[in-house]
Amino acid sequence: MRYLILSDIHSNLTALEAALAAAEGRWDKAICLGDLVGYGPDPNEVVDRIRALDATTIRGNHDRVCCGLTDAEDFNPVARGAVNWTRQQLRPENQEYLQALPPGPMNLNGMVLIHGAVRDEDEYVIAPGQALASLLEASSDLSFFGHTHLQGGFSFHDNQLAVIHPKYGPQAGFWPLHVEKETRYLLNPGSVGQPRDGDARSAFIIADIDHQIIEYWRVPYEIRAVQQRMFRAGLHESLILRLALGR
Repeated sequence: MRYLILSDIHSNLTALEAALAAAEGRWDKAICLGDLVGYGPDPNEVVDRIRALDATTIRGNHDRVCCGLTDAEDFNPVARGAVNWTRQQLRPENQEYLQALPPGPMNLNGMVLIHGAVRDEDEYVIAPGQALASLLEASSDLSFFGHTHLQGGFSFHDNQLAVIHPKYGPQAGFWPLHVEKETRYLLNPGSVGQPRDGDARSAFIIADIDHQIIEYWRVPYEIRAVQQRMFRAGLHESLILRLALGR
């Protein structure tokens, strides 16, 4: 079974379509780790696309806030402005879809799906010390998480914690990780629609469970087209500029 694992699409349909085009024919089931909406110009289009894929999806913090389940008090002013704009755009059926999304962690065929951390769906797991709790507490050796927009992850074997950094050339492509026995993994596919690791290309994972291979992927997309739609929507300049920087 091969899984296409997406996260943090953030209303960026162009990036999502580029990821799907690159992954075409390579996966059997789609998974989304949350934050379909927020920041970007295409909230309805992204939700429609994920629904059409019949993806197994958990909610992210932006999904929860943009659909009105919670308020945006903890968001910075720029993010709060994007939330307010997104709320005005979402069609009722897509708002209801987001409201019904389950929180993580979710168990799926021997994997654990998480947005932030096992204990707290809103926690940003960036440092190894933060990752250790989720590595030890997850109900499976193989877990996937999002939220940070940083592609990579962590492994734990024989009381040794290691950081995983995918390595790429300048062209689109993938970097394989072989899953080892008696090792626990907490892996982040990165962000489809708003990467923050210095690489502006759309990020995702294809997980071949039968052959125990995780492929980290990066693919380019038409960033300028997304920026133009964001400008026309009146979204904040900092959100527009950061797409080209990957930060």
